[in-house]
Amino acid sequence: MGEQNVKQTTDEHARREFMKALLDELRALEDMHDKDMFESGIRRIGAEQEMFLVDRSARPSLAAMQLLDRIDDPRFTHELGLFNLEANLSPLRLGGDCLRELERETLEVVDIARKKAAEIDSRIALVGILPTLTRDHLKLDAMVPSARYFALNEALLRLRGSDFRINIKGIDQLNFGHDNLMLEACNTSYQVHFQVGADEFAHLYNIAQAVTGPLMAACVNSPVLLGKRLWHESRIAVFEHSIDARSEAHQARGHKPRVHFGDHWINDSVIEIFKEDIARFRVILTTDFEEDPIGMVAQGIAPKLNALRLHNGTVYRWNRACYGISDNGQPHLRIENRVIPSGPTVLDEVANAAFFFGMMSNLSRNIDDIRQHLNFSDVKANFLAAAREGLRAQQVWFDDQQMTAQALILEHLLPMARQGLADVGIDQDDIERYMGTIQQRVERRRTGARWQLESLEKLKDHASPHECLRAVTNSLIAQQESEQPVGEWVLADFCPGQDWRDSYRTVGQFMATDLFTVRPDDIVDFAASLMEWRYVRHVPVEDDSGHLLGLISHRQLLRLVARGGRDQQTTMVRDIMRPDPISVTPDTPTVEAIRLMREKRLSCLPVVNEGKLLGLVTEYDLVVVAGRLLESYLTDENSPAG
Repeated sequence: MGEQNVKQTTDEHARREFMKALLDELRALEDMHDKDMFESGIRRIGAEQEMFLVDRSARPSLAAMQLLDRIDDPRFTHELGLFNLEANLSPLRLGGDCLRELERETLEVVDIARKKAAEIDSRIALVGILPTLTRDHLKLDAMVPSARYFALNEALLRLRGSDFRINIKGIDQLNFGHDNLMLEACNTSYQVHFQVGADEFAHLYNIAQAVTGPLMAACVNSPVLLGKRLWHESRIAVFEHSIDARSEAHQARGHKPRVHFGDHWINDSVIEIFKEDIARFRVILTTDFEEDPIGMVAQGIAPKLNALRLHNGTVYRWNRACYGISDNGQPHLRIENRVIPSGPTVLDEVANAAFFFGMMSNLSRNIDDIRQHLNFSDVKANFLAAAREGLRAQQVWFDDQQMTAQALILEHLLPMARQGLADVGIDQDDIERYMGTIQQRVERRRTGARWQLESLEKLKDHASPHECLRAVTNSLIAQQESEQPVGEWVLADFCPGQDWRDSYRTVGQFMATDLFTVRPDDIVDFAASLMEWRYVRHVPVEDDSGHLLGLISHRQLLRLVARGGRDQQTTMVRDIMRPDPISVTPDTPTVEAIRLMREKRLSCLPVVNEGKLLGLVTEYDLVVVAGRLLESYLTDENSPAG
């Protein structure tokens, strides 16, 4: 998340001073460009490995700060969530065995994290979005206690003037409001960096935009959020929603969100990107800055450009322009590609990076101007289609060819990437290793996203949704530790050591959420029909806003029929419903719910949050829980060890 020594922009004098510094630094950057001060003639690559921390029950572990205390390694740092960790890898010169070295160092940092996590009873998961995340993990007490993060959270909420809203339609639909930016912590990635010369930046940045869609189609690994099956790479939509600082008025005007792909090609230089982002996006954080960056450039000294870099760090292009200073003191420019998700294995991640580097190298040598071959609108459409559908997404390529991402990669882009890697001197064995990994995955259509979705489909009729998500998480951790690429993975199953009790500790973990409800003014005959059609014995009564008003049970209908004095076809629901029924929240412990139902002789408990209906827990659900307990107990009693 970048520089930590930041402040909010509530002080207008400080904001104006920072804006002046920002403009001065942009002018200094232009002077550096005119003076040809940027490092050129060398191509370096790098990466950032983000990861999730999970506990032994496969749920997020809020242990990042404890883990960092145990890791004595400057490459590691925290991210937004206490269940996230990041390692920054060493820059490497593109060529020879650099990809093998990138894999070696990535494995090294992941192995360090795994060993240290084990000391605090946690594990490491490499996945774009952790399947077992719940809304409980998205509260501010799960955010790293950093001034930058709290300042960013407050600044974004101030600009919006309202809570964040998320609405994503995939196989399922996720639609809810959220009062902080912790949604961003749902995402982890394997961000790769590609150093370029100033004079070639526009050409190469446009190429990066062109290949990002098919690149993402090959590596999607984030299909599930909060138990909902959404896009194959749901990170794209989640990140856009989580940092969306636009007010309703700005949204109505079509103002761009701070997370975006872009809407047009770059024409001349990196300066265009920085100018557009300063013009479009308000300053929301400030930091300390140099007094005279323009004077420093005049003396041949490369300034740090702290203000420009901080503002750039609050605008999240999927291909982001980055400024830095190399160890030799020369300033340089990089393209940071942010679409590659974390996992499924380190081998898969490095293969994805190699695919990107290979396509970039080939097209930069063989295409004078990518804009002559593709319309930007098609490139952006490729990106969005790949995020939604992965390898089956339709893609537009040169000469207006249209085909699936799978066909495009296998027939055109993989051969291109192989040649691009060979042209920059990558060892042939490494080319085969990494491009072979991509080819196997794409031919089998076994991306991380498809593996998760197919595993959930296989498991869904055998356990609760929460148990299925835990099984998938446990399986992906076990298989990624084997370092077999995802193209060779078997579908997830319930592991013998999985403690089912962790999926039934609170009612929110197993409550029924696919509910059929009635309104107070509905006729009772409709409620009776719902019970008959859906084989249910309880129907909640709610208003149009989802507030729970009452409950109708099968027993109440029997009483109505027994009285025989009223017409079931004209009697309204409000006449017989039990108003203000006893309810619980999703966090209510299951044991407490059982006691409440026994003491109050209840056969059903509505589950609510701030008065709004979320789900139901019935006697049948508790019979399932008790059955699992009895089965587990009797199995232990009859085992040889017992």
